[in-house]
Amino acid sequence: MQTAVAAILVFGLLIVFHELGHFLVAKASDIKVLEFAIGMGPKLFNHKGKETTYTLRALPIGGYVRMEGADEASKDPRSFNNKPVLIRMAVLIAGSFMNFVLGILLFTIFIYSVGAPSTTISEVIEDKPAELVGLRAGDEVKYIDNKEINNWQQLVDAINRSEGNSIKVEVMRNGEIVEKNITPIIEETGQIIIGIIPEYERSFITAFTSSFQNVFKIMGEIIGYLRGLITREATPTEVVGPVGIINLVGQAAAAGWLNVVFLAALISVNLGIMNLLPIPALDGSRIIFLFVELLRGKPVDPEKEGMIHMIGFAILIMLMIFVTYQDYMRLF
Repeated sequence: MQTAVAAILVFGLLIVFHELGHFLVAKASDIKVLEFAIGMGPKLFNHKGKETTYTLRALPIGGYVRMEGADEASKDPRSFNNKPVLIRMAVLIAGSFMNFVLGILLFTIFIYSVGAPSTTISEVIEDKPAELVGLRAGDEVKYIDNKEINNWQQLVDAINRSEGNSIKVEVMRNGEIVEKNITPIIEETGQIIIGIIPEYERSFITAFTSSFQNVFKIMGEIIGYLRGLITREATPTEVVGPVGIINLVGQAAAAGWLNVVFLAALISVNLGIMNLLPIPALDGSRIIFLFVELLRGKPVDPEKEGMIHMIGFAILIMLMIFVTYQDYMRLF
């Protein structure tokens, strides 16, 4: 029951933010929005506004914003297809943009709640390089190899760049700069460390800025994985489908609500990237068609575009079946 509730809340939040992006930009662009739907399948609830019907549907597996002229020809000047190409692009991009915004908000909540690692040392691990050269709890790392260190991630990156070679570390101790030369060690896991544990601080500004770093880092990792699929350095067996995600959400819920917040942020960023991929039936593919229209000065034949999206949708369904099968094999 806990897993089901957590999964519905997570999926619902992701869907609402994604579709809200499309909806808000469409409204701001004076596009006639006929329906704002959360979920798919049979209607559970609907409210008729001035021109938009707001609908809650039974299956929390998606949603949509139905706009005049988005899927059919329309002569209405407020229809989607009669708006300039750049406005239509903005409407399509807005869904993924809101997923990134949600990721930032959720990471901010998570980091603020648990605290963000600072550059001040809380503990020096026994028999590790930091202790051996005389670093102490309370020291604040200011520079590594003459480069200013403003946050924990910069500190970690500087140590990783050393590749195990000696680095000059300057710390603030009792109001004075103390300089130490440290040779990091490479552990069996491949992690490069000097053996310090940071103090954690609760700061909204730190949490907010760190959340941006997290989102961009995740984006880079996702793009790297997708590149790996093309070069065959990664395998599709690592992909997690709906069943796997529900299982992960259930595990996170059992461990505490903060874990659910973190996982939801991670999934939101993933969803934002995936929707921008040039795969037929996804927003990314529709954006590609708009680029073609921008270059040609006229739209692609609607029937041809519709056929491509239909084929893409069929491929997505088959892919969904494949990853769902993998999830079951992995879990059961």
